[in-house]
Amino acid sequence: MPKKLKNWRQNLNSKKEEFLTEAERLFVYEYLPADAIAKQLNLNRKTINNWRAEYEWDKKRASFLKSKTSFHEELFEFARKIMREISADIDAGEKIDPARLNALCRFVPLFGTSKKYEDTIAQKEKTEIKRGLTPELIAQIEEEVLGITPNDNQNEEN
Repeated sequence: MPKKLKNWRQNLNSKKEEFLTEAERLFVYEYLPADAIAKQLNLNRKTINNWRAEYEWDKKRASFLKSKTSFHEELFEFARKIMREISADIDAGEKIDPARLNALCRFVPLFGTSKKYEDTIAQKEKTEIKRGLTPELIAQIEEEVLGITPNDNQNEEN
């Protein structure tokens, strides 16, 4: 194989790996849809969807989401345990361990961050692009394109 062709192929493979890595990161960790990734990286949407299937990005994203949710649950349960121990010490009239109180104080701000993260994930899951004709889309087409309003349908039936 000629040297120029070999160098060209190596460069092409290097670029592909670069785009592939970035596209996967955007899909798995940034929760961007394939269309947005294709637009951002100036690639064909079909290429992104092929990589998505070939490299199992949906499984990776689900695993990442599960690990984040699990971490939040563990963090919350750990803080709850510390809080119970502090409460038990107070009820028993014992001196509160400063290290446990300090740990609890450090955990409290993390709850807001975790809640914000969970809300963001929930919102992204809600706004997933629906494919196909939904009843809402059909009604919109009827009204905007065909000029049929909901009242027209009722008058025709009577």
